[in-house]
Amino acid sequence: MSAFAALDELRGKGTHFTKPLALVNFGDEEGARFGLACVGSRLTAGQLTREQAHRLTDGEGVTLPRAMEAAGHDPDAIGPDPGRLARIGAFVELHVEQGRALDLSGDRVGIASAIWPHGRWRFDFRGEANHAGTTRLADRRDPMLSYAETVLAARREADLAGAVATFGKITVEPNGVNAIPSLVRGWLDSRAEDQDRLDAVVAGIEKAAGEYAAAHGVDLDVVRESFTPVVEFDHALRDELARILGKDTGLTVPVLGTGAGHDAGILSGSIPTAMLFVRNPTGVSHSPAESATEDDCVAGVRALADVLEGLACR
Repeated sequence: MSAFAALDELRGKGTHFTKPLALVNFGDEEGARFGLACVGSRLTAGQLTREQAHRLTDGEGVTLPRAMEAAGHDPDAIGPDPGRLARIGAFVELHVEQGRALDLSGDRVGIASAIWPHGRWRFDFRGEANHAGTTRLADRRDPMLSYAETVLAARREADLAGAVATFGKITVEPNGVNAIPSLVRGWLDSRAEDQDRLDAVVAGIEKAAGEYAAAHGVDLDVVRESFTPVVEFDHALRDELARILGKDTGLTVPVLGTGAGHDAGILSGSIPTAMLFVRNPTGVSHSPAESATEDDCVAGVRALADVLEGLACR
C-alpha cells in the first residue's frame, strides 16, 4: 500500500521517470507454513531451486506444489529469473521497524545498515511413551524434561552472548494429557549481531540439549532447517538514500541494524538493495500490538517517494 501511495505522490507532482519502476510483492516472506522464510525471493534469486521448493511440506504434509495448485498457481512456473534480476538497478524495501530504536531516538524514518545472521534449527527429543499415572518417575524416559531444560539453556546462552534465541514452535507425540510423550519436537530461532556470536549461542544450546537428553535417557537429533548469513546492504546505495533524504532537510537519517530477515536481504546477493524503516512506538512485531501512527506512515511514504524519484529520475 505504501508503494502505491508513493507512486501516487510522484504522479501528483508530475514526476518524469527516466528509468522504469516496478512495484513488487513477493510471496511467503515469513515462511510460517512451509518452514522456510522468503520463498518467493529465494526462488527469484536462485537460492532455492524448483526441485527443493517442490519438496517443501507444511505441518499437515501438504506440499508446496499442491498448495500452489489449490490457490490457482502453476508450481512448474517457479524458479530463478536471472534475466529479470539483471534489469534491476536497485531494490528498496519499506518496512515498519521491528524494534524501538527509532522510537527511542525520536526519528520517524531510518535506513537499514545490515540484517543479523539468523537461522532455524529443529530439535527432536525421542523418549518412550508411557502412562502418566502408572509409570514411576525413576522409570521414565520423558523427552519433555530435556526439551524444557533446553529452552532455559537457550535463554541463558543468548543472554551471555548479547544475542536472541527463541523456541517458539513445538509438537508433541502422542500429545495426550495422560501420556508421557514419545517425541517432543521444538524449533529454535536464533539471531546475533555477527556470525561468531550466533555460532557460539547455537553450539552452547546443542551441547546443553545433548547433556540433558543423555541424563534422561532420551535420543536427540538436531537439524538446521534454514540459515541466512549476515547481510550488509549495498553501502553506495545506502549512502545515496541518506543523501537523498537529507538534501532538503539537512537532517541526518539514522542508520540501524535489524535482527529480522527480509526479501531485500535475500536479493542483496544479486542486486543492490536497501531498506527504509518507519518508527514503531511499541517496538512489538508479529503481533496485533505492532503499530505505526498515520503521520509516521505518511513520512515513510514520502521518504520512499523521494528515494524513488532520486533513483529513477536522474
